[in-house]
Amino acid sequence: MIELLKKNEQVYGEFNSGEIYENKPIGFPGESSSSKAYSNLFYWAHASAKVDSTIGLHPHKGFEIMTFVLNGSIKHYDTLIDKWIELEKGDIQLIQSGSGISHSEFMKKDSSIFQIWFDPNLSKTMYQEPKYEDFKAKKFKTINHKKLFVGKNAPIKIESENVEIYELFLDDNYKIKLDKNFYYSIYLINGSASLNDLKLEANDFIKVQNETVLDFQIEDSCCFFIISSPIETTYKTYI
Repeated sequence: MIELLKKNEQVYGEFNSGEIYENKPIGFPGESSSSKAYSNLFYWAHASAKVDSTIGLHPHKGFEIMTFVLNGSIKHYDTLIDKWIELEKGDIQLIQSGSGISHSEFMKKDSSIFQIWFDPNLSKTMYQEPKYEDFKAKKFKTINHKKLFVGKNAPIKIESENVEIYELFLDDNYKIKLDKNFYYSIYLINGSASLNDLKLEANDFIKVQNETVLDFQIEDSCCFFIISSPIETTYKTYI
């Protein structure tokens, strides 16, 4: 099964009277969206800044929160490290919020990010010490069209089980073999392509399950951002 969610079907959100605006392939519980949390994938937002803007100090607990800088630069402050850290295009931030952490985010004009939350078994992580880590773009190498962030032999390790995260860069038609034990959550960052009878364009999101192969017909050079996560987790998730 392949479900397509166009940008205009995703949840819209904003901060600071629209200075920062978001389209959310996976919204928070209670938000109107065709796609709710599933597996250990809890939340996914694509945020962009019209002007320099800061989201004030706010708390998190339990979840693993990853920020991927797609364009421009951002700054991060939290109560654990107690200083501002700058992240640029290609850098990645990991907050394992544990028993509790508060943070603030600054986005420079024309910057954009993914912020993605994972459920790592809250019954355990809510009692663990919070952790912060960031990773510079140079740590990630593209091999055979694929830039791996999280997964086997990847630079980033997270507690949420059986998650793989990578970018896939395609100029020509390409087939991806799938495992039916996993969901595949795919965001087209740029380019255009066809998949079966679906026409894909930038900011489209597809959720895939119970398929063995995806056959992409590339029309314009594409960058796909892909997360695989288990159909069944060994622990009870928040949802």
